[in-house]
Amino acid sequence: MALNDLFKPKAPPVVGLDISSTAVKLLELSRSGDRYRVEAYAVEPLPPNSVIEKNISDVEAVGEAIRRAVKRSGTRTKHAAVAVAGSAVITKVISMQSNLSEDEMEQHIQLEADQYIPYPLEEVNLDFEVIGPSENDPERVDVLLAASRSENVDVRVAALEIAGLKARIVDVEAYAMENAFQLQAAQLPEHGMDQTVAVIDVGATMTTLNVLHDLKTIYTREQVFGGKQLTEEIQRRYGLSYEEAGMAKRQGGLPDNYVPEVLEPFKEAMAQQVSRSLQFFFSSSQYNTVDHIVLAGGSAMLPGIDEMIANKLGVTTTVANPFADMTIASRVKAQSLSNDAPALMIACGLAMRSFD
Repeated sequence: MALNDLFKPKAPPVVGLDISSTAVKLLELSRSGDRYRVEAYAVEPLPPNSVIEKNISDVEAVGEAIRRAVKRSGTRTKHAAVAVAGSAVITKVISMQSNLSEDEMEQHIQLEADQYIPYPLEEVNLDFEVIGPSENDPERVDVLLAASRSENVDVRVAALEIAGLKARIVDVEAYAMENAFQLQAAQLPEHGMDQTVAVIDVGATMTTLNVLHDLKTIYTREQVFGGKQLTEEIQRRYGLSYEEAGMAKRQGGLPDNYVPEVLEPFKEAMAQQVSRSLQFFFSSSQYNTVDHIVLAGGSAMLPGIDEMIANKLGVTTTVANPFADMTIASRVKAQSLSNDAPALMIACGLAMRSFD
């Protein structure tokens, strides 16, 4: 430990807050040694259309939902890590002299950034991270530049403020997913090394494919498809409200024809969507197979969906559970956490930022 670390105040812990199109998911972790423990968690539904395809359209409604999630979880933490969607972020790897200080790099990036970013710089939030030495020139380093329009960041900060929280970290969903994937990798052959793994997150309205090789993201793509389609079909067919349909989807109690006539066709459509997402990846990369598929998001909990996808695509498929090796605080309901686990990957990756 360097001397200055002793005097540096310990950064306050953060809760991970994933704002999706239908719910706010909050997660707080603690760590001792290399074991994590779930201290608090809550999933709070959002009013319809307050977030549309990952864009916050009603800051008040989202802020109030975050406030309810904080209250329900019982967390006392006042700082949060949130994420913006990959589609809202421009990333670019640039090469720089390796002997620059962080301040010099920052000045250099500010000067050069307008080459890479199609928006006026005063409308953009920028960040960068040194990835490592450049392959072609040991005197230079590769630097990852990430930029998002300020409005994407500002609305998230504003929603947190309504809930009495401070945004300490604004991340990108794909990197939060990569972070949480380290926990998932422990359950894979070779711990995910030398493996190409597709993580498919099927949310309510968007499906995101993240492909990782050696635990690093190499491809990401979003498509409009999600569990909302199943909820709407239940609503239409059985004359329920949207809320009732969502409850019935999770808790059961629907007529006998639900499985063969509604659920199975949706699962077929989801398997088709997974296959199509992977085809896009294969056609735009040197890869033509993946070693493993991990299903995340609320729809990953549909009974038998992992087997159906494994059979259709001939690739072993598992359902994400970042909490498999964690202990759980007594106030956290283990059964609820286990039901929500696949949908909490991004929240988990954000909560892990407490320990950076």
